[in-house]
Amino acid sequence: MNSIVSNAVYDDKAVRQFSVMAVVWGVVGMLVGVIIASQLTWPELINGIPWLSYGRLRPLHTNAVIFAFGGCVLMASSFYVVQRTCQVRLFAGKLASFVFWGWQAVIVAAAITLPLGYTTGKEYSELEWPIDILIAVVWVAYAVVFFGTLAIRRVKHIYVANWFFAAFIITVALLHIVNSAEVPAGWMKSYSAYAGVQDAMVQWWYGHNAVGFFLTAGFLGMMYYFIPKQAERPVYSYRLSIVHFWALIFTYMWAGPHHLHYTALPDWTQSLGMVFSLILLAPSWGGMINGVMTLSGAWHKLRDDPVLRFLIVSLSFYGMSTFEGPMMAIKTVNSLSHYTDWTIGHVHSGALGWVGLVSMGTLYYLIPRLFGQKQMYSIKAIEIHFWVCTIGIVLYIAAMWIAGVMQGLMWRAINPDGTLTYTFVESVKATLPFYMVRVAGGVLYLGGMLIMAWNVWKTASTGHVVEVRIPQHA
Repeated sequence: MNSIVSNAVYDDKAVRQFSVMAVVWGVVGMLVGVIIASQLTWPELINGIPWLSYGRLRPLHTNAVIFAFGGCVLMASSFYVVQRTCQVRLFAGKLASFVFWGWQAVIVAAAITLPLGYTTGKEYSELEWPIDILIAVVWVAYAVVFFGTLAIRRVKHIYVANWFFAAFIITVALLHIVNSAEVPAGWMKSYSAYAGVQDAMVQWWYGHNAVGFFLTAGFLGMMYYFIPKQAERPVYSYRLSIVHFWALIFTYMWAGPHHLHYTALPDWTQSLGMVFSLILLAPSWGGMINGVMTLSGAWHKLRDDPVLRFLIVSLSFYGMSTFEGPMMAIKTVNSLSHYTDWTIGHVHSGALGWVGLVSMGTLYYLIPRLFGQKQMYSIKAIEIHFWVCTIGIVLYIAAMWIAGVMQGLMWRAINPDGTLTYTFVESVKATLPFYMVRVAGGVLYLGGMLIMAWNVWKTASTGHVVEVRIPQHA
């Protein structure tokens, strides 16, 4: 009898765990971000402590915000959404628990090894081979739970959010395994299986698709479920969502070479990456328009619903950064932007604006439902969080855009006799005020995350774990 009752309710234990840890790792990752931004502004801020140096903390920051914060939100939301849209419990609930604890082990291992200097030197793929193997094992378990749940669904149709989650899971596995192919040379030392420009090409095929699938496709799955739910409106165009999916999935895979303009990579490969990057503008904006237009007939809700505001404003940043990316992939634009802080501004308009805001909106939707509450403990705190972090984003990206264009122009300026007008040090000195603005923006964004952490703690501590019954009419 007990097993019959337990099978009649959704299995949200892993969803609850991932949601709470997403907030914890968000605070940690963003705190490290503020520290390294401060180190660039005041270089002697932390002097003489190797494991707190910029070179070691920077990969810790990127791994924490992408794979710890972002990963936890993605796993929480995908496990939540796949159950509701399939109207079944998670397949292999104990395996879902392994996914949670295994992923936390990966994060802790990264937090220990990166400051100690153990790194492959590959961007977003710095973790050494023993941790890479653990990631692969956990990811396969994650795939088994997700696709197993799809396989036992009681609803014939597979909702579009699950298509995006599925593409994200499959592609990240492929990217990780291929790019992490390496020859161990000790317990925490390895050499890449690739050499020279091939290594660079495989790395940026991985690196840009880490953005395209980990930081885009998965979060679009969240967008297609949580915006209609929060707005209480059907998605604007289901047909457009299918076109969006297939166009995005096909095109994104081939955009990586735009990271290697003006390098030893063959020119035709660079040009191909540029062309696919430009094509990518269409499906990206199609998805953004589909999400925003879901509010048709419900625009008034933006005035009173701060959670919906997080979700919709995230789409404006998604649209902005997916316009900026293809423009920066054009070789003539890239000749100005390459190696400058414009790139940092672009990355963070997507990371802080799109990924951050849609994650926060999703968590604000999930947390009260997971802890038996009608709403978050403080709606006012959500309002304050929204405005604090939005102002922080604008300060951050505006400062980096201006600094980046200025750097590019200073580096290419030449005197009539052909000598450089400015030394590199002069460009660094001119950038300092903008670095200070970036720190201020980062502090605001971190402050918003701390407000969220307090709000989540109060909501969880005053609530209780609830079991939600699965509808029996499917």
